[in-house]
Amino acid sequence: MKNILSTNSIKAKEFFLKSESYINVDLPPYIKFDNLLLALSTHLTNKSYREIKKDYPHKLENVNYKLLHNKNGKYDWRPFELIHPVLYISLVNQITKYENWKEIKKRFRRIKRKSVVQCMSLPIVSETDNSDKAEQILNWWEQVEQKSLKLSLEFNYIYHTDITNCYGAIYTHSIPWAIHSKKVAKSNTRNSLIGNNIDEHIRAMSYGQTNGIPQGSVLMDFIAEIVLNYADLLLTKKITKKFSNKEFKIIRYRDDYRIFVNNPTIAEEIIKILTEVLIDLGLKLHSQKTINFNNVIQGSIKEDKIEWMISASTAKTVQKQLLIIHKFANKYPNSGTLTKELQNVFNRINRQTDKKRKLKRFIKRENIFVLISIVVDITYHNPRTYSISIAILSKLFSLINDENIILDIVKKVLKKFDNIPNTGHMQIWLQRAIIKIDNPKFKFNEKICKLINGREVKLWNNEWLHPNIITIFENNSIINQDIIDSIDNIISNEEVLLFEVQY
Repeated sequence: MKNILSTNSIKAKEFFLKSESYINVDLPPYIKFDNLLLALSTHLTNKSYREIKKDYPHKLENVNYKLLHNKNGKYDWRPFELIHPVLYISLVNQITKYENWKEIKKRFRRIKRKSVVQCMSLPIVSETDNSDKAEQILNWWEQVEQKSLKLSLEFNYIYHTDITNCYGAIYTHSIPWAIHSKKVAKSNTRNSLIGNNIDEHIRAMSYGQTNGIPQGSVLMDFIAEIVLNYADLLLTKKITKKFSNKEFKIIRYRDDYRIFVNNPTIAEEIIKILTEVLIDLGLKLHSQKTINFNNVIQGSIKEDKIEWMISASTAKTVQKQLLIIHKFANKYPNSGTLTKELQNVFNRINRQTDKKRKLKRFIKRENIFVLISIVVDITYHNPRTYSISIAILSKLFSLINDENIILDIVKKVLKKFDNIPNTGHMQIWLQRAIIKIDNPKFKFNEKICKLINGREVKLWNNEWLHPNIITIFENNSIINQDIIDSIDNIISNEEVLLFEVQY
């Protein structure tokens, strides 16, 4: 697999300007940013936003658009940010300038040569028919899970730990430290340094704040890697003074660490040193997620995945299968295994209803309304499943002949979800499930839903831009009506499944 550092500056720019790099959150296919990004990129060419601004964006609130996503079906939520496209393109332009890209790559190479931490989370550039996101997941499976299993030959213990609210806590001034060293960055605070330039762009997106970087784009994943690689270097300098490289192995995937040892005391000391390193960068470890196993095989595979492999059985009916999944979801909420098994249910329903004879048998055997109720409850408590769960709902809706009944169910779903905050992401997918029904448009609260319904909505604060640039926004909608007109009422596999074969 090829990661982003294997590309030249031109290819890196093309990669970051792709719609799926701009926002890597799953969205329906008619929400497209390509035309807007292309039009703005053509206008900016290789310029910085400073050359075309009317005012300073860091003086304004809501420059980025926050797409709210409930994290746990309760009161924990995550803002996926649609970075202001002008600032996004400007930042890509600066990072991928030939000399800047060369300097960033050089810094990564230097750290890699010295670091005892094996970083496995650099953005992957797909060279297959799979999307970049799918290849990223395969990379995790091969380079983290499979490699961890292999390390059981050498080590008896594995420790897991991760950083609390990593993206939200990154200190933006640490970005130039990471690229140029703290000493150089502090003695040169001008924007001529690419690290300072990145720092300044991020503060421009967030009302001048120095804490936190936006979540939801591959570009910000890459910037987080810049900081976390620097943390790897600082950790290396400290622990190599105490321990031999043969006494431990460390694998990092973004803000998740796996530490392999034969002596638990060494792991505990490494975690203590890592805590000290992160504090200097404004970060801290999640104490409740710091756990250890005295069996590397067991500790290498997530607990939910192991339990499903051991205990799960295929039920004769879809309802029974959903009830098994529902029970599993109560024990392992929001797990990757849960999403995978719902994908299997989605495929199962499609197979059992693809012909008239099969469809009649399915409707006779299954209670469609009970299936809908179970799926909605799983969705309610497991926000990670929004897209695949609502894909299942769209299929079940298609088996109901009366559109008024479908719309009544949707009203009940929305009312149920009113009990939890920040469900904009869910509303976008629920709208997708009923978008082909010819009926007065639902009044979704999410701004993107309103935009899809033809309302005049402004996602980003453009007050700092000249009118000629604002016109580009007006002429390049992110909603592709042709796709809306051509899609089926049933959400397709291509919209929600990363792989035809589940890994």
